[in-house]
Amino acid sequence: MAKIGYIQVIRDCNQNCIICSNPTNEKTLSLKEAKIKIDELKAQGYTGVILTGGEPTLYVQLPALIAYAIKQKISPRIITNGQKIADKKYLQTLHAAGLRHLHLSVFSLQEKVQVKIARYSPSFQNIKKALDNLKEAGDITVDINTAISKYNADHLSKTVAWIVQKYPFIKHFVFNNLDPYMNRVSENPEVVPNFNDFELELHRALEYLEKNNKTFRVERVPLCYLTDFEHVSTETRKIVKEEGRTVCFLDDKGTITQDDWFYKKTDTCQKCSLKKICAGLYAQGGFYKESELYAVFINQRKIIEKIKKD
Repeated sequence: MAKIGYIQVIRDCNQNCIICSNPTNEKTLSLKEAKIKIDELKAQGYTGVILTGGEPTLYVQLPALIAYAIKQKISPRIITNGQKIADKKYLQTLHAAGLRHLHLSVFSLQEKVQVKIARYSPSFQNIKKALDNLKEAGDITVDINTAISKYNADHLSKTVAWIVQKYPFIKHFVFNNLDPYMNRVSENPEVVPNFNDFELELHRALEYLEKNNKTFRVERVPLCYLTDFEHVSTETRKIVKEEGRTVCFLDDKGTITQDDWFYKKTDTCQKCSLKKICAGLYAQGGFYKESELYAVFINQRKIIEKIKKD
């Protein structure tokens, strides 16, 4: 099983997303500092590194850092908003450095929604160009990351259907419920969805992906809202597999290794048959309400077995 760490290489961005969890703070790593962090991850047994930000494609030394990671036998990826890789020549530069895997953030197939969230008018058109460039490249694995918000909660299944139909080379999708404690989200609480805002649409999206032989994960969604798909919860998988994650932030948080995947539990959670493998409710009482949770009574052993077989 791959052990993957995260390094923020720059905290600058070419979008201004209303839901951004790591907005601009003008900090950046030198190439020397970034190499040291890769060496530290390797020493801890990590076999992969995700270079992120901000927007990592704004990091001038990104090609050199990708090449260094490969030299050190730690597989590099990036998480990108796709704006710079809409430029085919720039994508070719990353490809030549050795990049073969990236995560592309896509909020919506509806241009007005994508632009509203990104707060950058060319965002949607550049994402389409980026996807076309990636399709042409042919040998770069692309995962789609979608942050769930009030603005896209009602058409998640339509967005994945559009991507699957137009870009069938994409095999993996990740859905992240918002972290309301992080920066711009906490400043714009109206973007935070209730669970019942997206429960049905998320289920439709996961069903569609499963029928089309795609893989997928979901983060920060309690298991009572993942009926039939409990095994794809990021937190539950890490609880079952006893996995950790190291993230190197470019802010006061510094380097954090997370090995505790449990959030808050309610009285309702204590009655639930999945309480030992469910993370519980993130941001309980602040943005997400206890009243939204309900107990389920299904066999957790089957979920555990399914996770261990993956």
